[in-house]
Order: sequence, then C-alpha cells, then structure tokens
Amino acid sequence: VQLQASGGGLVQAGGSLRLSCAASGTISRINTMGWYRQAPGKERVSVAYILSGGRAHYVDSEGRFTISRDNAKNTVYLQMNSLTPKDTGIYFCKYTDGGGDYWGKGTQVTVSS
Repeated sequence: VQLQASGGGLVQAGGSLRLSCAASGTISRINTMGWYRQAPGKERVSVAYILSGGRAHYVDSEGRFTISRDNAKNTVYLQMNSLTPKDTGIYFCKYTDGGGDYWGKGTQVTVSS
C-alpha cells in the first residue's frame, strides 16, 4: 500500500487547511486510516482516525478538526479549522489493515502567529 498526502502549507493562525491522503495498491475492504502530527523535536502523535465503515475517532483535535473518507477513492481527509501555531508540524497519513501499518511521507503544516 502506498500513501500520498497533500494539502499542507503555510497559513495564518485562525485559518483552515484540508489535508488529503490517497491510498493505492491492494486496499482491504476493512481498514483504518488516520492522521498523525509530528511537531518539531517531538514524537509523532495521533490526531484522528476513521474506520472503513465511517466511524471517526478524535485523539488530539480539540473539536477543530474533522476527519472523513471516500472509500471509492481510497482517500482520507482532514479538515482543520481555527488553526494555531501549536498545530504546526508534519502530518502523516497511516493506513492499517490485517497486513500491518503503512505510512505516507507526510505533508508540512505551518501556522504563523
């Protein structure tokens, strides 16, 4: 499975970004896709994840982010609103199925104050 993330960039505090991550290869019908953030000098942490059936779980978004997916496109999205400088980091997409975990290369999100 290969993952291609996009949508990162530079945005002012209070702004919004929408990240996308497209999975390709052998995609299982049952899988989980999620987003992780790695801030400079810190560990990678889970932001949100969503099951193939559509159930979403939020770990670190404070109600400002919405994760969604389009199974027909094998794509997961992360809508991020009211961004703050603390949201700065590299955002990685992860795909999980019975075969294991697969990671994309990440997309940089920088929020200026």
